[in-house]
This record gives sequence, C-alpha cells and structure tokens, in this order.
Amino acid sequence: MALWSGRFAEETDALVRRFTESISYDRRLYPFDIQGSIAHARMLGRQGIIPAADVEAIVAGLNEIKADIDAGAFEFREDLEDIHMNIEAQLTARIGQAGARLHTGRSRNDQVATDERLYLRHEVDQIGGQLASLQCVLVGLAEAHSEVIMPGFTHLQHAQPVLFAHHLLAYVEMFARDRERLVDCRKRVNRLPLGAGAIAGSTLPLDRESVARELGFDAVLRNSMDAVGDRDCLLEFLSALAICAMHLSRLAEDVIIWFSQEFAFIELGDAFTTGSSLMPQKKNPDVAELARGKTGRVYGHLMALLTTMKGLPLTYNRDMQEDKEGLFDAIDSVSLTLLTMAAMLKTLRPKAQRMREAASDPSLMATDLAEWLVKQGVPFRDAHHQVGQFVGFCQQQGIALNQAGLEDMRRFLPLANAECLALFDCARSVAGRDLIGGTAPAQVARQIAFWKGQLMEESAES
Repeated sequence: MALWSGRFAEETDALVRRFTESISYDRRLYPFDIQGSIAHARMLGRQGIIPAADVEAIVAGLNEIKADIDAGAFEFREDLEDIHMNIEAQLTARIGQAGARLHTGRSRNDQVATDERLYLRHEVDQIGGQLASLQCVLVGLAEAHSEVIMPGFTHLQHAQPVLFAHHLLAYVEMFARDRERLVDCRKRVNRLPLGAGAIAGSTLPLDRESVARELGFDAVLRNSMDAVGDRDCLLEFLSALAICAMHLSRLAEDVIIWFSQEFAFIELGDAFTTGSSLMPQKKNPDVAELARGKTGRVYGHLMALLTTMKGLPLTYNRDMQEDKEGLFDAIDSVSLTLLTMAAMLKTLRPKAQRMREAASDPSLMATDLAEWLVKQGVPFRDAHHQVGQFVGFCQQQGIALNQAGLEDMRRFLPLANAECLALFDCARSVAGRDLIGGTAPAQVARQIAFWKGQLMEESAES
C-alpha cells in the first residue's frame, strides 16, 4: 500500500505503478536521501516536535539501511515508487511507529529537491577533480614536447606555425573555465529547500537554518514555492556539463584529425584504439570518436529538461520527475569521458618531424613578412595587400615563397631586402611571437610553469 493511499478507495493500477515509478533510477540518491533525513530528524528532536528516543531510533535505523544498500542487501520495491518511500517504508518496518514520525514537516517535494542538491554538490566536486586531472595530463604532454612545432589552423587551413604545447595549453585554459563554471554553479546549488514542504512551508516550528548548517548548505531558499517548483540549478549544472562536453569534443576532433593518415601528426597507444572486424590494417581512434559522440547526448539532456520545465505552472508537477534520468546519464557520460580521454592522452606521442615539415611551408610565414613591412613603416593594410599579391604570383608560378628571388619579391614588396628571405623559418616565426599569450617558447614555458603551480596548489588544498 502506498504511503499516500489514505483518501483512495482503489489500489493503484499495475500499469500506473510501472509508469510512475522512479526507483529504477533514483535509487542512486540513497546516500543523500538518508543524509537529509538524518539531519531533518535531528532538527525535529531539537525542536521538541518528536521525542528524542524516536530520533535516536530513526538515525540508527537509517544508518542500518544505508549499510544494507551499500552492501547490496536492500530490496527496492517498484510499488513504493521512489527512493524516499522505499527507505521510509523499510525504516518503519524496522523500528515501528518512530519511523512514521520521520516525514513530519516535510514533503517529497522538498525532500527530492534537497536530495538532488546534495547529489549535485557531490558531483560538481567529483567532475571538477576529473577536469583537474585531465589538465595535468595536458600540461605534462606540453612540457614533455615543448619544442615540437606544428601548423596552427584556421578554417582547417594552415595558418601560422605554433608550438604543439601551445595548442594543448589552449585546452587547459578551456577546462579551467569549465571548472570555474562548476564552482560558480555550486554556489546556487548549495541552498537548502528542506522545510518548504509541499508548497507553503509548515505550521510546525521547523529550524531550517540548523538543518542547513548540519548539511553544509550556505543558506536556505527564501521562498517555499521557488524551493520546490524550480530546477534551474540542475539546468545550470547541465549547461556547464554541456560546455565542458563541447570542449572535450573539440579536443577529440583534433586527436581524430591528427591521427588520420593524411595528417599523421600523432600516434596513440594500442590499448586506447580499436581495430576493424573486416580490415586487418585498421587502427581507429574510437575513444576520441565516442567522446565526440557523447557530447550530443549531453546536449540532448539539457534541451530535454529545458523543454520539460518551460511550460510548467508553479509549483511542483510530476513532469519534474523526468529531470533525473537525463541528469544522471549526462553526469555518467561526462565523467567517463573525462577519465577515458585523460588515460588515452597519456599514450599520445607527437610525430615531431612530420609536424615540423607541415609547419615549414613558407606560406605560413606570410604574416611574418607583412609584419616585417609594418616595422619598415608600411601601413598594415598596404603590407597585407603587397604580400597577398606576392603570394598570388608564387602560386601562379608554382613555387614556394622562399623560392622566389629578391628581384621578384621587390616587384610586389618594394622595401624587400635580404632580411626578408630569413623570415621563412618556422622556428624563427614561433620565437618571434614573444608576448603574453603568444606561442614563443619563453611564453609557453611560463604558461606551463603557471599551470603546474596552479594545479599542484589546488591538489594540495583538496
């Protein structure tokens, strides 16, 4: 019999039970449900709402139930709908009437909202740590291969020479902002809904602030209708996950491209690649491809919850039960992707000679030539036009920029001299970009040192 069945004359249809149950997936909330229930029971005791002996029995019973669930010795029942009713029913079965007092002053509406916030808080911290680990791998790769030069791309076309380390460190920066978004999101997650009841609060003298302190919340939610009627903290978290997944997907795309025979910029360990069931020669970057694929899945969960919430009147509606499966799957997808990508990247080795050959195309130094003209006093737009004409001439002649003689160069660049011929060197080009944020070795070394220090400091604090 359902715990809410008092006013009903008929048993719930089996099909309805199957349709409305959430225990098949919300059981993962059990440690947080129990944590919240213990804090709630203790507050009820402190306020004199339930006897101290009942509080003691409730706390002991909940701890026993948690131990059983931890050990896989707890039977979850579909007819009890969700994690809250499964635990409460078992508690009452174990300790008697004292268990029936636990739900005093609360509703499943504020209970589930509390469970979700406790769960989110935990997952924010977990994923933040996984992001930091991935950053460490990228910084280590950058440091180990700090002298490797590769072509940088815009529009997937060769643009300018850059250090391979500089390219990797770009992702370190992106993942740092992903972590910042999670930390910022945590501030709004860390507010207590419990005590809001079903919609309007309670006539009982609940001490919400003491529960917030016990559970480590920064504050209580000020409006009971808002506390139970919104899921924007889940949406914000999913949004942060979606952005993080996008960055993972872009990194994965780079790996896929670099690993192709056409590029042949990197090698990956056999343990993190797969073969073909038909073609014996194949070595496929499936880890990176799946990282890219799972991003769409995370996007879908964000859009699904936005769509669910957009038309709901205040306050709680059963539609909101649909928030959990997508949330759980998005967390699982991003978390596993972070762990697997970090492990795969540890096996990545750049093919330095091949990368340098690609970066040595003299056309990649066309901007260097234009900036040399600027240093001679030529306005940039004029310099850009002159170099563009020179590039066009070389293409028509079927020669590289450094294969044209000084005489031909001067047809388009009147100020050109022998110094210009030395500009077509990728190492010189890279070294010349020695400003904050640039790809010069000295700047990249500073970036590596910064991130090593930053990540070590964060590791020591955690």
